[in-house]
Amino acid sequence: MGNVEMNNHKTTDAAPLPAPASWIGPAAFALLAFAANSIFCRLALVHGDIDPHAFTAVRLLSGALFLVCLVRLRQPGKALGGSWKGGLALFLYAWLFSIAYVRLGAGAGALILFGAVQITMFAWSCLKGDRVQPRVLAGMLVAFAGLIALLLPGANAPAPLSALFMVISGIAWGAYSLIGKGSANPLGDTTGNFLRSLPLLAVPALVVFATGQFHLNGHGLLYAIASGMLASGAGYAVWYGVLRQVSAQQAATMQLSVPVIAALGGVVLLGEPLSLRLAVISAVVLGGVGMALGSKRPQS
Repeated sequence: MGNVEMNNHKTTDAAPLPAPASWIGPAAFALLAFAANSIFCRLALVHGDIDPHAFTAVRLLSGALFLVCLVRLRQPGKALGGSWKGGLALFLYAWLFSIAYVRLGAGAGALILFGAVQITMFAWSCLKGDRVQPRVLAGMLVAFAGLIALLLPGANAPAPLSALFMVISGIAWGAYSLIGKGSANPLGDTTGNFLRSLPLLAVPALVVFATGQFHLNGHGLLYAIASGMLASGAGYAVWYGVLRQVSAQQAATMQLSVPVIAALGGVVLLGEPLSLRLAVISAVVLGGVGMALGSKRPQS
């Protein structure tokens, strides 16, 4: 398959939206993978087990290796897809994501990231002429308001430069998701994008060479491999399959559940307390996401 263009929506926008039963399970898996990336990255960086540049390199390399093995088992002899646009967007997202999480908490980072993702995908949808359904817009506003209520009151303001890096990372991930809207071969395209991201690792390698920031231990390596193979490689391939079956607006709103999932993952995996406030606001956010996903596909 050749390069996938952002404006190639003939098959996805014209077709009726499949029943949620066909994509809700894969979507849930992908969103859990996105939340796991935040947790793995924060665990690896918070105690200095690995530097952000090495984390990015191991994450993309292990993800590419996993996907190449998987695609050769499931699609032997079939040409890989993807595009250089997809590879660049993936690299920028992963690298800036890691740099930002050095100083951002998992919840705050996820809010900034997926807030930028949502704005990017909604803006693109409006620019290409999609009508925003009132129910989708209402669901998005409810979910986003819940996230603000969860993270802003009483929280320290995030470091400005780290927040900026995470915003750019979110824009890159939004672009990556939009590119995937035209994917007819999610596994092959994801593999091709990962492989195209690898030459770009020369950029963080130069940064490490110039600054001498490289450090890595066993725990950091394991977290980065888990992020690359499971949360990124498998999760992103499944996400590209989901993107064929939902609108850009729904895909954007759906991802607003990730900060809540990451926060709840912190309770289960990191021993963080579960407050009544967290439980109530989590229900509000997920309710808003459900409202948006219950709508029909918007027409151009």
